[in-house]
Amino acid sequence: MFNQFKQQDKKNIFILAVCQGLATSDKSIMILLSGLVGVVLAEDKSLATLPVTTTWLGTLIMTVPASYVMKWTGRKLGFQIGSLLSFLGALLASYAIWESSFTLLLVGTFVSGLNGGFAQFFRFAAADSVVKSFKPHAISLVLTGGVLAALIGPKLAYWTIDMYSVAFIGAYLTQAVMAVLSFVMLLFLKIPRPSQEEIYGYTRPLSAIIKQPIFIISLLASVMAYGIMSLIMTATPLAMQGCGFGLSDSTMVIQWHMLAMFVPSFFTGSIIKQFGTIRVIQTGLVLLAACSVVALIGQLVHHFFISLFILGLGWNFAFVGGSTLLTDSYEPAEKAKVQAFNDLFVISCVAFSSALSGGLLYKLGWDSLHWLAIPLSLFSMMTIYILSKNYIQVVGSTQKI
Repeated sequence: MFNQFKQQDKKNIFILAVCQGLATSDKSIMILLSGLVGVVLAEDKSLATLPVTTTWLGTLIMTVPASYVMKWTGRKLGFQIGSLLSFLGALLASYAIWESSFTLLLVGTFVSGLNGGFAQFFRFAAADSVVKSFKPHAISLVLTGGVLAALIGPKLAYWTIDMYSVAFIGAYLTQAVMAVLSFVMLLFLKIPRPSQEEIYGYTRPLSAIIKQPIFIISLLASVMAYGIMSLIMTATPLAMQGCGFGLSDSTMVIQWHMLAMFVPSFFTGSIIKQFGTIRVIQTGLVLLAACSVVALIGQLVHHFFISLFILGLGWNFAFVGGSTLLTDSYEPAEKAKVQAFNDLFVISCVAFSSALSGGLLYKLGWDSLHWLAIPLSLFSMMTIYILSKNYIQVVGSTQKI
């Protein structure tokens, strides 16, 4: 499959995949450790996951500006700005831990999260630079960078947590190093600057674009994939700690969860081409519900492991499918505002779900998250089924139903 791309496309996809991996490693460290740091620094323990929420809030606020910055200046400069923000945020978070300041930790995780406003467009940068028939492959291949994150992110957090006299500082300084590596990699990225048509071409009103069933389906798939995944994954290290399991156990569970998120990306593009985007999305939503069913059975290590592994698979199918479908909903001049609106909505839901996660866990328990996730998954699956049967026409292999 990779051999089908032009030589420069291969280089770009490789660079974007590595940078995706570094950005995801950064976020995995944030998710794995920020809640635990929050427990130490926050007086109100129900606010322990707030540093994770501020990370997503930073991404939320930067999503629209990042899209328009890259529309006018190009992807390369935008991604480099994001790397610098990640570097600054990691240094601030490290200093916050040194000073035992929960407030400053929130500032640092927020600034680090601003990078996500740029990094989330890695997948679209690849898709927009290849021919239509290769878009699913380009998106899924860039997301394979998450395999790097799965292999090194949780392990780096575990290995560096006690690197210095004050716990956790080493892990956040490691994030700063990864931001520098990403900046260096991006120096070799060669994506054409936006064309005159992309900058000044006619665009439909956003209200007309988002009313399209194809857009609604793609947005719903991505929202459910990321929202449910964030709700459950954010709370997992804390839930496992509450069950008496150590950091090594939660590290193992998160690592395999991330492998399940990203390893299928080597094949998801081909699966979409074979079976159709809608079927792949629906399979992902079924898996998201199945994750919660397993979690409700018990709270031993193997329950957490199997549940989070299924959660990762569900995320991959629903999110890659939704992202692929989105690229068919706009014209070249419309992509900046459509991609920005889509990811703004997705990240809003992620920020809300991560904030909700800690409160539900501490006030209602682990099971409450899953009793919320199951009906959301099934409702979304039925909604997508109805929309696809009534409105979506079969147009090429990527929209086969």
